[in-house]
Amino acid sequence: MSLQHRRDFLRRLGLSAAALPLLGGLASLGAAEPISGRRQRVIFVFSPNGIVPPAFWPDEEGANFKLKPILKPFEPFKDKLLTLKGVNNRVRGDGDSHMRGMSCLLTGIELFPGNIMGGGGAPAGWASGPSVDQVLRTHLQSNAATKTRMGSLEIGVGVGNRADPWTRWSYAGANQPVAPISSPYELFDKLYGSMKEGENLGSVLDGLKDDIAKVANAVDQGDRALLDQHATALRELERGLKESQSQAALKVPHPPEPGVPLDNDSIPQITRLQTELLISAFQNDMARISTFQFTNSVGGARMKWIGIEEGHHSLSHDPDLNTGSVEKLIKINTWFAEQIAFLAKRLQETPELDGKGNMLDNTTIVWTNELGKGNSHSHEDIPWVLIGGGLGFKTGRALKFKKEPHNRLLMSIAQGFGHPMKTFGNPTLCEGGALKLG
Repeated sequence: MSLQHRRDFLRRLGLSAAALPLLGGLASLGAAEPISGRRQRVIFVFSPNGIVPPAFWPDEEGANFKLKPILKPFEPFKDKLLTLKGVNNRVRGDGDSHMRGMSCLLTGIELFPGNIMGGGGAPAGWASGPSVDQVLRTHLQSNAATKTRMGSLEIGVGVGNRADPWTRWSYAGANQPVAPISSPYELFDKLYGSMKEGENLGSVLDGLKDDIAKVANAVDQGDRALLDQHATALRELERGLKESQSQAALKVPHPPEPGVPLDNDSIPQITRLQTELLISAFQNDMARISTFQFTNSVGGARMKWIGIEEGHHSLSHDPDLNTGSVEKLIKINTWFAEQIAFLAKRLQETPELDGKGNMLDNTTIVWTNELGKGNSHSHEDIPWVLIGGGLGFKTGRALKFKKEPHNRLLMSIAQGFGHPMKTFGNPTLCEGGALKLG
């Protein structure tokens, strides 16, 4: 039955056409549709201010490598791990190192000239092209077999309300930054708010059936046939709703516990809430692409929960000879690794609905940063750590490259999803094509 026929029908009954998007947009009805094929996913995770290279990169190359202190939380996933040293952000142009490090990280292209002042008097605007997550979102949404309700999820932890090149790494297109959702309450409402409408669907359908009965004897035979079609459609909607509810087609989690402040000291709790909502969204196939952003470039979180009172960004500027600051930076980055390891654990212990393996088998986590090293503001040896089987790469290895542009890695990720791209971002940084990680 066509959309226009339904609207004409509702108007004839004197009812609002607003009922139609209510019926069509319910999450539970969407979840009742059969899903076929492999659910391939990727999660891009950002943490700021660079790393401590000697405590991060494995010394060895290949399969026989040892994890350094920051990466120790990934020991249970070592066979599913890829570390990629020597992949550099070689995008230049406007903006300071933090701005280009953040807004060029997933876009691989220069920032527009602008009036947002960076450090050292280096102004810039937004990125001049889309980010790889949004390109993949468009790619998957264009195919009925891989289209999902949300397409992608942009999740934040402690990002705050600022909007500038330091705080945005996801771009729908040139000059189109995508803001992350840093409140678990807002994220829950985005994912499951329409379930509230579902509570009223039964009464809506009952009212529509009553209206059909009222006008059935007041129309000619032709309209009565159309009326019968609408009545059949309503019965199908009602039956579908009841079946989806009885089969728990949509696994709706409990709402986040109320009263968690969206402040610095609540970052650990917010991280777990956002993680669980992401797992739930993937489990319900609401999206297959996600970004997960810890604070932002120049992020100044004070990690009191691990005994650190100073801001992260200010610590990252201290010289290497300040061993106290270096130890604190190792603790900070290890904490980020622990959160990502928890995300990997939750994916691994969540079975796919078709019974074929677990969600980590079909998901790749990509952990990265806007800088290779904080006190030098270097874009060389940007940390790239991949966990999981979503992209079909050969894991369980520590790889070393020779100053390759990160555009080539972004191409590898996109091609892992079957995207046919030949270049990405700045085409001059794509020579040699996608990195071979299979």
